[in-house]
Amino acid sequence: MNSTNSQPVVVIGAPLDLGAGRRGVDMGPSAIRYAGLDRRLAKMGLEVDDWGDVSTPVVEATSLGDEHARFLPEVKAICEQVARLVHKALEQGAFPLVLGGDHSIALGSLGALASVHGPGGVLYVDAHGDLNRPETSPSGNVHGMVLAAALGLAGSGFESPEWPLPMVQASRIVIVGARSFDEPERELVRELGVKVYTMSDIDRLGLEQVMERALDDVSGTGYVHVSFDMDSVDPDTAPGVGTPVRGGLSYREAHLALELVSESGLAGSLDIVEVNPILDRENATAKLAVELVASALGARIL
Repeated sequence: MNSTNSQPVVVIGAPLDLGAGRRGVDMGPSAIRYAGLDRRLAKMGLEVDDWGDVSTPVVEATSLGDEHARFLPEVKAICEQVARLVHKALEQGAFPLVLGGDHSIALGSLGALASVHGPGGVLYVDAHGDLNRPETSPSGNVHGMVLAAALGLAGSGFESPEWPLPMVQASRIVIVGARSFDEPERELVRELGVKVYTMSDIDRLGLEQVMERALDDVSGTGYVHVSFDMDSVDPDTAPGVGTPVRGGLSYREAHLALELVSESGLAGSLDIVEVNPILDRENATAKLAVELVASALGARIL
């Protein structure tokens, strides 16, 4: 989204933590709203319409199901709700902003985009690869399978009438900020040619050059989606996340990454996920999420 502020923003909450191994990220959408999302975007002159939250089941009253893909039917049903709302927002010419919840909610965003535009590209800012499949996942947590599922490689359990598979083109998946991969994920990256810019790449090349390359890699026909996991930011800056990993993006690097996304004008939709208020300090991570959304939607110092 560019800074012309002409496109309305539709906010969709997905209070889901069934796809994660640690409880609490279901409160992320509320924390982000409480941190002043609507006021911040209104201050930028953006027209914002908050459609509330999709409905989610109570974990304690829900069967775990297949231990290799925990709670998958329920996760998929929630993502289908997200997909329907994102699809509606796209039909209205709005910019969908989806608040997670764990990262599995990106299946709903990507599914809707693919149903409208066909397989496209995704800039996936995350400490993790999320390229596990049920048979390779060490945890069985669906939030670690998002990209494999979006590629149609995670089995029939991820099929749905709400989206086509694959949802994305492997050549236009770009992961930025990665610092934790399982060996099967590394193998899939090499096999598919998925582009990954690790924190080491950012240290060596600088964030601006990495983002220029990443945006060039992700561009193309159909759609470009940005899915930003707050665990991509160093836990000293963003302590309230589902799966923290030391050595992440700095405060300024995170902002610059999304400022460059905005300047490119490529992105037509955004997820911001994995805010966990239980682990946070004075809602600092949710407040940062609000400011990062603002940067992605065109906020500037001058």
